[in-house]
Amino acid sequence: MKNLLKAYFGYEEFRPMQLDIINSILQNQDTFILMPTGGGKSLCYQFPALKFNGLTLIISPLIALMKDQVDSLKANGISAEFINSSLSYTDIIDIQYRIYQGETKILYVAPERLAQDSFKKFLKTLDLSLIAVDEAHCISEWGHEFRPDYRSLKNLRIMFPKVPMVALTATATKKVREDIINQLSLKNPKIFISSCNRENLNLLVMKKKNSFDKILELIKKHENEQIIIYCFSRKETEKMAGDLIERGYKAVFYHAGLNDETRKKNQELFIKDEVQIIAATIAFGMGIDKSNVRMVIHCTFPKTIEGYYQEIGRAGRDGLKSDCVMFYAARDKRKHDFFINQIENEKTREYQKGKLREIIDYAESLSCRRKYILNYFGEECSNEKCNACDICLTKKELFNATKIAQNIFSCIDLTGGFFGTNYIIKVLKGKESVKDWHKKFFVFGIEKDFSDDELKEIILSLINLDFIKKSEGDYPTLSLTFKAREFLQTPVKIEIQKPKEEEKIITKKIKEDLDYDRILFRKLKELRKKIADERNVPAFVIFGNASLQEMAYYFPCNKESFLKINGVGETKLKSFGDVFLKVINEYVGENGFEKG
Repeated sequence: MKNLLKAYFGYEEFRPMQLDIINSILQNQDTFILMPTGGGKSLCYQFPALKFNGLTLIISPLIALMKDQVDSLKANGISAEFINSSLSYTDIIDIQYRIYQGETKILYVAPERLAQDSFKKFLKTLDLSLIAVDEAHCISEWGHEFRPDYRSLKNLRIMFPKVPMVALTATATKKVREDIINQLSLKNPKIFISSCNRENLNLLVMKKKNSFDKILELIKKHENEQIIIYCFSRKETEKMAGDLIERGYKAVFYHAGLNDETRKKNQELFIKDEVQIIAATIAFGMGIDKSNVRMVIHCTFPKTIEGYYQEIGRAGRDGLKSDCVMFYAARDKRKHDFFINQIENEKTREYQKGKLREIIDYAESLSCRRKYILNYFGEECSNEKCNACDICLTKKELFNATKIAQNIFSCIDLTGGFFGTNYIIKVLKGKESVKDWHKKFFVFGIEKDFSDDELKEIILSLINLDFIKKSEGDYPTLSLTFKAREFLQTPVKIEIQKPKEEEKIITKKIKEDLDYDRILFRKLKELRKKIADERNVPAFVIFGNASLQEMAYYFPCNKESFLKINGVGETKLKSFGDVFLKVINEYVGENGFEKG
């Protein structure tokens, strides 16, 4: 098994759980896999395809993913094809003939294709060994990306009752997992739930204030690296790309309103590293197999934690350190509310409101972001600090908040507990827009030492310390808990953390795992780009950044040492070994380094 892994995929070892999953599938067992993006899900069905005699059928939702996966498989020496609407009728007939002749091991199709009677008849003529349903959460109405076309996949079980089926997803709560298994009629499936912990991702939540200036600083931190910026609306993607182009960056935008040709062109420019940044709605990226995205930015917080974790999963798929930044403003809730209120089914509408409250709780939490997400997906987090989120990266400085807490509690009490955070701050700051009788309270205009944003953070801290209760609903109000009323009767010292300085987090450089030679790495990237352009494939299909970093660290000087690099298999050694070794040996010779 390890020999096959190295020969075709270039890896010395399986990742955690992969071998157990592969063995389960090879025993013709129905299998359910929950594994985070970048955790190696694809290998779990691609590897068994090499061992099975017949064809492995992969159901995948996006055309771009199919093409990237098939390009990567072919570069590894594995016969694979895809059939979708991007191909001509002649191309499809030609591919089907090769499949029928047994020349293909893996076939990717979109779920819509399975609704066609002609295609179903074609499938019935084949020797199917395995059916894999990728992005399986799309089949559940409780999933964050429900697609009606996925519901027809249960027909596959009727058509091929003896063929093992595997369902794969990166994000699914217990409720969604159970729904997937039921909808696909999986028979006593073996269930594998991998850790959701992506240790290479830094999880950062920042105030949505001067956000464009902050984005420019973040881009400087990731100079010449690939970045996705998610915007809420089509108009915002176009403005973001335009503003970045004005400042000299190579950027494009992507949304569902573009015609097919423009959308495909902009996506290709980004995937092939022709542009550094793509500003997009969430229409972009599901299943994008690009491994070298170093940063994902959300300009507006997403509508669910599942959706957020899926989207940030597009960063760091090569295992290298990457930033995931969410800009948060409570006012953005209204944007989501508008669309949620259009949902006619009351049960679904209330469900989505609950999901929205969960992502708001995440953004407003003052505890470790990673721990919050892991707990959300039912996983324990052993470490108190992850040292890779804005909470844990901020040096904790406590200050005496007794006086400001007393003023906040008094303001909430005097206004009757009928108002939200913003209104309480207006009273404390002495804003003229408050109700006339509230201007008579002693707390009106009492607070001069803190800004509005700092007061928001202090109130959040007091909520987290159980002094203040925030109500549920569309217009949450603040009220005092018993603990706060006790404090007003008998004040005691309250210490809370100082509001964090975001600038330090923005400019903090990511520490690389390997101290590789930057000049050689750049030369290898240029060579990789040249080969990729000649073959008309994305650069990561040739080698991922992690492989290039190892080359620029170990300086392999011959084919034997080059083969030890992760990501270098027998096929890639034959195809690219000589040209990469030539660049490495020339650089080592010029600089007098010791060869590996």
